[in-house]
Amino acid sequence: MSNFKSSSQAALRREWQALQWGVILLPLNPILSLLGFLFALFSTWKSQFRSIINSRWGQAWGILTLWLLLTTLLAQYKGEALLGLANFVPYFGVFLAYRLILQDFTRLRRLAWYLVLPSFLLIGLGFGQLYGGWATPGWLGGLGTNLIPYGRPEGRISSLLMYANIFSAYLLMVLPLNVGLGIESFRQWQRDKSQRTLFRWLALGLLAILNLGSIFLTDSRSAWGISFVLAVAFAFYLTWYWLIGLGFSLAAIVMWASWGPFGKEPLRQIVPSYLWARLSDELYPDRYKTAFRSTQWDFAWGMMQDRPIFGWGLRNFTPLYQAKMNVWLGHPHNLPLMLLGEIGIPGTLLFLGIVGMGLYQATRLLWALGKPQGSRRRQSQHLLLMSYLLSFASVMGYNLLDVTIFDIRVNLMGWIILAAIAGVSQRYQRLWQSSRFRFR
Repeated sequence: MSNFKSSSQAALRREWQALQWGVILLPLNPILSLLGFLFALFSTWKSQFRSIINSRWGQAWGILTLWLLLTTLLAQYKGEALLGLANFVPYFGVFLAYRLILQDFTRLRRLAWYLVLPSFLLIGLGFGQLYGGWATPGWLGGLGTNLIPYGRPEGRISSLLMYANIFSAYLLMVLPLNVGLGIESFRQWQRDKSQRTLFRWLALGLLAILNLGSIFLTDSRSAWGISFVLAVAFAFYLTWYWLIGLGFSLAAIVMWASWGPFGKEPLRQIVPSYLWARLSDELYPDRYKTAFRSTQWDFAWGMMQDRPIFGWGLRNFTPLYQAKMNVWLGHPHNLPLMLLGEIGIPGTLLFLGIVGMGLYQATRLLWALGKPQGSRRRQSQHLLLMSYLLSFASVMGYNLLDVTIFDIRVNLMGWIILAAIAGVSQRYQRLWQSSRFRFR
């Protein structure tokens, strides 16, 4: 085990350092972060090219890339489909390179800190934006740092990201890592009682509260629901069953106030009107039918039925929807349905299957690390891997009700988290199967 740890930390050291800088800068300014990301990407591909293309991952993403190229050639709007490749194919390369860099828990823990810490600044800027009308100077906007006064849309916190929903997706990925590091810091403080670990735990706890508050202020119902699921997941992990019972009781009251067939008026006197009106959609009663997710999903499903094998081509939902409904819409607010309509059933199943393979390996590792007789180190690794899985599950769940791939920050963060999950899982699984390593 010690030999593995030292060799893993020595591997791709320069690339790992560059990746760290990219991750730190990404939420603040995606343009400035590119230098670190591109160095880590191209340097890893240069030194590990043969290993990458001969791996099962490389072959799987290569087959999917060929499929996407084929659907582009057959697309209704080929120019749009060609642009759509940029939302997928470069990130396949990112995944294949970064999973080789992120293959031990020491790096995953450090990566988690670098993903979490910038959210302090983004949340602070978001509060200033929403309540103080803060805005960035024009020249900073040209560099990719754009703080819109009072949020986008107005009245909803969006911080430096382009829209409130995108900011909520970012926060949902950060939140599980934030909570996981907080639990680990609390346990360490219980052991050593040092001021340093106490400060670290309190800071992470405050950040988690600010994170939840910011998610609420994004006004995203999807993010509210996923946050609740995350709270339940961590409550189960901590065996805080009383909190689960309290959470479901409060959720039932809010949902009944929103949609109850009878007796909801007294509850609406208790539950804040902002909550039940937003959940029941009574806050925005004048929306057109074309803005409803059900309308968009039905259209995407019809696209799949018309061309079930090859689809209509990436990014073709928008012009097709506009031609039919006379309304411009960037996506159908559901990633699997969008893929079914745009790259067909085979391409969608291949994409979901490749991602699912990585999550399956990680789940096996999580199960092994969670055995009751595991050491303190195993327990810490189990918590860290669980936090990463919940982080990626959050963005997966969010993409069932929205689509985040068109924002470079959220999309890249999702691929980095998936690469970390796949990298550490495959490396430890290989060692698990050898005589040098056993889960005890």
